[in-house]
Amino acid sequence: MVERAREIEMFLDDAGWAGAVVTPLAADASFRRYDRVMLNDRRAVLMDAPPPQEDTRPFIRVAKYLTQMGFSAPRIMSEDPERGFLLLEDMGDDTYTRVLADDGDARALYATAIDTLIQLHEVSAPSNIPAGTPPYDMDALLKEVMLFVDWYLPAITNEKTSPALRASYEAAWRSAFIHVADARETLVLRDYHVDNLMWLPDRNSTERCGLLDFQDAVVGARAYDVMSLIEDARRDIPDMIREEMISRYLDVFPDLSGADLRRDIAILGAGRHAKVIGIFTRLSARDYKSQYLHHISRVWRLLERDLMHPALSDVADWFNQNVPHDLRRIPAASDAA
Repeated sequence: MVERAREIEMFLDDAGWAGAVVTPLAADASFRRYDRVMLNDRRAVLMDAPPPQEDTRPFIRVAKYLTQMGFSAPRIMSEDPERGFLLLEDMGDDTYTRVLADDGDARALYATAIDTLIQLHEVSAPSNIPAGTPPYDMDALLKEVMLFVDWYLPAITNEKTSPALRASYEAAWRSAFIHVADARETLVLRDYHVDNLMWLPDRNSTERCGLLDFQDAVVGARAYDVMSLIEDARRDIPDMIREEMISRYLDVFPDLSGADLRRDIAILGAGRHAKVIGIFTRLSARDYKSQYLHHISRVWRLLERDLMHPALSDVADWFNQNVPHDLRRIPAASDAA
């Protein structure tokens, strides 16, 4: 810890911020943490992403792409990927989450977020997405949903998931993911939800929607980020707003099948929710971060709704046979040793 603090001091000195005041800003579910850096009338945000657990290069690649395309991603002021440091533009404190909690206009906020996705999907054709951006293919999708049987199911049943049960679970998901696994439609930011969006009212049009936390971006189905916005693990979203945002998106793409988009939202949503239930369980069991567990009830409701789509019939059957409703609960929290 002392050595890391010294490395931060050296990085800031080299970046022209010697003597700056550094105060904690936020941490997240990964190993990354963020500090606000202040020097006279200047402000910036320090991303501390220690290797080998973290790699800042994907963030750098996507951030530069987004800013070049006219989106409000943080400008990179200084970078040291070898040591895992970035000095970023400070976009303030008004996350969508905070503005909504202060009675912000939810419809207007979500509309701006959807319009931002529309613009992104109009300009980020597969041919101009940054080189090295990985595909959201069958292997990636399956790897994510396996977190459910590897972490949540053992935590609830007190038994390790058998190879046969894992195999049947994987086979069920394959039958659904076949609809989306080969999609190479657009850049997918992956964590497009209110905690990672900033409200910047002094900017114009879609630039009012600031973008954060996109280092895991992939090339995949356009439905994913739409789903991520309107099926939020951390916040209940009224059905009226959910439907309005889907319609708003479809209105701009008249050649896009509404039935196909809704099918893909359900498939990708179900996969994400299964993954998130596993991740939140792992954060508690492995990393002693139990604060995420209380979201699991909401995520189960979202998962159950998506499983009602006919394209997910095999997955729904697997859950009904192997995870009855009495097992769909919040696992016990793990305390730090």
